[in-house]
Amino acid sequence: MTGLPEITLAGVLVADPELCVTPAGAVVTNFTVVTNDRSVDPATGKWVDKAPTLLPCSIRRQAAENVAESLMQGARVLVTGVLRQREWGTTGGVKRYVYEVDATEVGVSLRAATVKITKTTRDATSSTTPWDDDEPPP
Repeated sequence: MTGLPEITLAGVLVADPELCVTPAGAVVTNFTVVTNDRSVDPATGKWVDKAPTLLPCSIRRQAAENVAESLMQGARVLVTGVLRQREWGTTGGVKRYVYEVDATEVGVSLRAATVKITKTTRDATSSTTPWDDDEPPP
């Protein structure tokens, strides 16, 4: 465990996930999830949407390829990962901060969709290990 906050969020993809390859050859998929809260207005009894929260997310390795191939804009997803704060500066030298999720798991919400599961097979020439990051080797 890293000591950083682990979170799970449910939301909607704001755009199609983008698959990238880093200069070191690592596969990463970036995507943004929007989530918002609703509450009942006591005066009217109607549901009122609160301000949305957008969280940039990324996932790596085989899961990155699966997310990029399987999901699209508008898909309702469940994301589990580590919440990180990243600092960056504007051209004027002003410091800015953004929260991002390093996802460890991404799944489709079955609240409003159905899914047919297709297991992926590992390529024998793959440079990745045959076990998950959380599991010790056999």
